[in-house]
Amino acid sequence: MSIETPLPVLKPSDFASDQDVRWCPGCGDYSILAQMKKMLPTLGLPRENLVFISGIGCSSRFPYYMNTYGMHSIHGRAPAVATGLKTCRPDLQVWVITGDGDGLSIGGNHLMHCIRRNMDLNIVLFNNRIYGLTKGQYSPTSPLGKKTKSSPMGAIDNPLHPLSIAIGCEATFVARSIDTNITHLGAVLKRAADHQGTAFVEVYQNCNVFNDGAWDYAKDRNTKAETTLELEHGKPLIFGKDRDKGIRLNGLDPEVVELGKGISEDDLLFHDERSPEPSLAYLLSRMRYEDGFPEPIGVFRSVDAPRYDEQINEQVNQSIKSKGRGDLEALFNSGDTWKVS
Repeated sequence: MSIETPLPVLKPSDFASDQDVRWCPGCGDYSILAQMKKMLPTLGLPRENLVFISGIGCSSRFPYYMNTYGMHSIHGRAPAVATGLKTCRPDLQVWVITGDGDGLSIGGNHLMHCIRRNMDLNIVLFNNRIYGLTKGQYSPTSPLGKKTKSSPMGAIDNPLHPLSIAIGCEATFVARSIDTNITHLGAVLKRAADHQGTAFVEVYQNCNVFNDGAWDYAKDRNTKAETTLELEHGKPLIFGKDRDKGIRLNGLDPEVVELGKGISEDDLLFHDERSPEPSLAYLLSRMRYEDGFPEPIGVFRSVDAPRYDEQINEQVNQSIKSKGRGDLEALFNSGDTWKVS
């Protein structure tokens, strides 16, 4: 009888690499890194079973700073690299670290197909609404009119909304958090890690050099109670410093209402993160501060669905069972061949 050696109890410091962290002082990336290192020991996984894969951008330095396996891949292709790894090594927990520029511009196509396949991956998208590494050009999430080095007269591209894209791709887990809301951020990352399938997390992250204050309305202690709404499964959508405001549906449109003026909690929209129909999650993803709504944070959607990595390995195993293991030499010398004399 063999006795299994218990896994060592890991601490956040065990996940810190020996590399100097080279983000600008005050960058929101530090907070995300800290909460990731704090959360990982709770999973009970050995470090050799964890992999971080990134593309290009400030966020993509992340694998250097984790004492796990990792890869700093190429621009926008982290989801493709992660798909290959997870398919071949389903025993690994794989994290994709990306940004609004890396993931939604050149990487948009890869991100979309990774999500719709429901790979068992955790994707964390740092959204600072700017290109930080390349020094301040407008990004796919920059608001209309944003003046930057590449849009001196104001951006005229309609911005993309990451969670709306993820939900449109039928993502089985979708969430949002904020870099400075550390308790909430840690809890969201844990929920993502526990999910079976693609977990997509957007983090509002501040670039204090090229786009400082982009999310102040959602972070400032004097305003965040009125401008954000923390989602809780099965609970009504209530917000405000005095918890006196809520969201209800007027036909198919959400509207802000005040409680206590002929309106009770039962009149409000109740959050259901487990609904197989993604329409309400999509509606929540469209609520914008600039349109007079609080912006939801927390888990928008968490459902089960078939996973690409499981299904492709099932097909491989079925093929081996019915036909035996392949022979490359025989394959290369089969079919139509020609002999050149």
